[in-house]
Amino acid sequence: MNQDALTHPALKSANLLAALFEQNGWKVLREPAVSKSRADLLIKKKPYSYIVEVKAVSEGRPDRVIPLLSQAILQARAAAQKLGAVRPMAVVHVGEAKERLLKHVQRFAKQYAPDVAIGVISDNGVRHFIGDGFEGLQVEHGEIPRALGKPAIQPSNLFSDLNQWMLKVLLAPEIPEHLLTAPRASYRNVSELAKAAGVSVMSAFRLGQQLREGGFLDESSQCLKLVRRKALFERWQSAGYRSSPEVRMRFLVPGATEQKLRKVVSGSNACLGLFAAADALKLGHVSGVQPHVYVDRLPRTTNGAWKGLVRSGPNESVDLILKQALAPKSLFRGAVHQDGIAIADVLQIWLDVSAHPSRGHEQAELIRKKVLRNIIDGNDE
Repeated sequence: MNQDALTHPALKSANLLAALFEQNGWKVLREPAVSKSRADLLIKKKPYSYIVEVKAVSEGRPDRVIPLLSQAILQARAAAQKLGAVRPMAVVHVGEAKERLLKHVQRFAKQYAPDVAIGVISDNGVRHFIGDGFEGLQVEHGEIPRALGKPAIQPSNLFSDLNQWMLKVLLAPEIPEHLLTAPRASYRNVSELAKAAGVSVMSAFRLGQQLREGGFLDESSQCLKLVRRKALFERWQSAGYRSSPEVRMRFLVPGATEQKLRKVVSGSNACLGLFAAADALKLGHVSGVQPHVYVDRLPRTTNGAWKGLVRSGPNESVDLILKQALAPKSLFRGAVHQDGIAIADVLQIWLDVSAHPSRGHEQAELIRKKVLRNIIDGNDE
């Protein structure tokens, strides 16, 4: 796989889809070889086998989705013909899937692709599939996902807030201290990991169990050692490919933005994130993006919550973006402290900028090359 693919939006969508299938009992092969190229997924669950092509688009407009779906259909058909004994499947991942879009997809599939399984998955929770074997995956508008049969581990559970923190603790010996705040040691068992990370033994036990089930622990090692790093980091990225609440803010008194920004971060339970954090750790690559400041939780009303800051109006300047942390324990425990302010650690920055539309791919790739290359590529057994 091309290294650049680690931050490609379509790959993130493919990983999200793969996790969904795995949760529901499907065997999933990522990037299967098809002649001289590769498809996105090969999924199997008796008696069904599908070769899957995945596309991603932020807007759920039919005029944006249908052309991508058409492309995925053509690619899936071609791959299925080359492989034989599998059916083609085309899936589009959108930001929001409204009923109008689903009706367009249904009509298009019925008229032009009755031989192809079709899927639409969305960030707003809707999952719509056309084809055999996907009955348990459907989530229509207004529905709450149902547990089917034996409760399955949710795909995001491996990357829960505390689990992400414990993963950082396991990786910490390979990362310079000025880029990540975490204990640095080897751990023979989950009890030692729990003590070092400051979590319950049960929390560490669950993480160990999930890592073993995913094949991410070296069973022959005398200590907890992560393997299959590329796959682990891909899934970690995918788990963070979600938006969190944010508010655009401006300073009441213009000027000296950098000094005022430091005052905001140092004077509250806040942490500098994304590109501004990369700059602070001397890993910056992208300029011109407003600083992001993470908080544990955004208040109901932002005006008056931070001294000297007010919400920016539609036509007003933006000095910084307050962003609610998706994994606050992992974020704040791993944060690096410089001159009285908290700065997101290098792993957190890499995860967060990867999905950012403003040259986030470039920033993530620079961090990977400078800091994370050996961590991601190493121990990939």
